[in-house]
Amino acid sequence: MAITLRSSDPLSRIHPEPEQQIDHFDHLPDSILLLIFNNIGDVKSLGRCCVVSKRFHSLIPQVENVVVRVDCVISDDDSSSLVSDKPRSVASVAATPFSAIFRLVIKPLQALGQFLKRSGSSSSSSASSASSSSSSASSLLISGGSDGEIEQGGVTHHSPTQVLKNFDELRFLRIELPSGELGIDDGVLLKWRAEFGSTLENCVILGASSVIPATNSVDLGTSNNNNAAVVVEDNGSIPESFYTNGGLKLRVVWTISSLIAASARHYLLQPIIAEHKTLDSLVLTDVDGQGVLCMNRDQLEELRVKPLSASSASKRTLVPALNMRLWYAPTLELPDGTVLKGATLVAIRPSESKKEACDVSWVSSAFDEPYGVAAKMLVKRRTYCLEMNSF
Repeated sequence: MAITLRSSDPLSRIHPEPEQQIDHFDHLPDSILLLIFNNIGDVKSLGRCCVVSKRFHSLIPQVENVVVRVDCVISDDDSSSLVSDKPRSVASVAATPFSAIFRLVIKPLQALGQFLKRSGSSSSSSASSASSSSSSASSLLISGGSDGEIEQGGVTHHSPTQVLKNFDELRFLRIELPSGELGIDDGVLLKWRAEFGSTLENCVILGASSVIPATNSVDLGTSNNNNAAVVVEDNGSIPESFYTNGGLKLRVVWTISSLIAASARHYLLQPIIAEHKTLDSLVLTDVDGQGVLCMNRDQLEELRVKPLSASSASKRTLVPALNMRLWYAPTLELPDGTVLKGATLVAIRPSESKKEACDVSWVSSAFDEPYGVAAKMLVKRRTYCLEMNSF
């Protein structure tokens, strides 16, 4: 006799029990997850990852490569209000200290607030408690203050020094400001790159009174047949008009402003450098690509062991007496067709530097393309030497 078994619950045939899902991340070793986190880099994204799980929360502090992106500026003179993130004019920077731009803020991120609490809580806290305890918004700032934290409209702004304390093995750090500090007119080119140890080691400045894009320069060449003759007649010397029409004065302002911007950035990095002795590379740049401050492992170590000569009033590192070399071209056409009017390159080193004065390899390789080739072209021209006292 045949017996047929039937389910007593007809719904079980329609809605079978779901199979238990497998979390494939659990099968990845920590080394692979750390590789992923190091490629993410962005501190806000890492903050979000930190509240995903206990495992992520314990691995994020081991990340070696971190990028901190600043969104806006808070004035030291009035920390209760946000100020414009527009850069100041070159002339105002050269004439006044940088105390008004020392608080740079990353927009609020709840996960960042929880990440800051790591040092005060157990590393075994659950992801759910992490999410619930981060209900108050937090953001990130660069501050000259000792506490590195201010309250504004219910939002707590934290300093990078505070946030980065949670990274135990930091090796590569990049901080990006929302814009360059130096406000310049449209069409004007001004870029600088500086290296520091305990003080300035070198600085390269590239400027041009105007930049004519490739398409416009072609039109200009066809409408003005004398344009080619101007380039041919250029003998490499600075024309007399450069001294009489304000051209030299403008280059001096560019140079002083760039050095002040670089030394102010260097001053702000002291707490981070002192805290993270594992750092191999530190770069402080801006979204506009106007200025780049770089420090390698040896330079970072020098700052830790050698006293810093700084001005607490202007909140920047003091710049020693300098030797400068200047190259100038009334018109410089780049290989891509871009034309730089009044192209100027300035290479700066301390007067006491023992490095070879004739070595310009560090000058010609200071900038990325298309302006790297401009530096290479300018260093082949006649060199003019200048000196500047410490300030």
